[in-house]
Amino acid sequence: MESDRIKVKTLTRQIIELSSELGLQAVPEYRTPDGTRIDIAILDGEKKLLAIELEASFKWFPQRLLYDAVKAHRAGFPELWVVTHFRAKPGWVEDYVKELGIKLVLMSPEEVFKKLKEITWTSWG
Repeated sequence: MESDRIKVKTLTRQIIELSSELGLQAVPEYRTPDGTRIDIAILDGEKKLLAIELEASFKWFPQRLLYDAVKAHRAGFPELWVVTHFRAKPGWVEDYVKELGIKLVLMSPEEVFKKLKEITWTSWG
């Protein structure tokens, strides 16, 4: 359904604006040291806080989720939020992401703004 589609450009712009209001820097299309890209990186100065990936496609979802987690891990992010309407459990991928030491959160587009507003400085250690 059209209403279930993620509007990537709009979400990206809104996340950047909200992050700025919260005193954080949001970098769209963040280029990692190994040449991959993360949809949105949330930084506090030089400190990497959060990688956000916007997954509009359900095709190959577990594999895409695994790739997103590996990119976030290799780039040094402790947490990965995957914004998607897909609600199935990623199974073994979720276990592997835990082994990498990354906190993985799957959420809807509506939830991402609430979660960003809930961030406290202490949650980033």
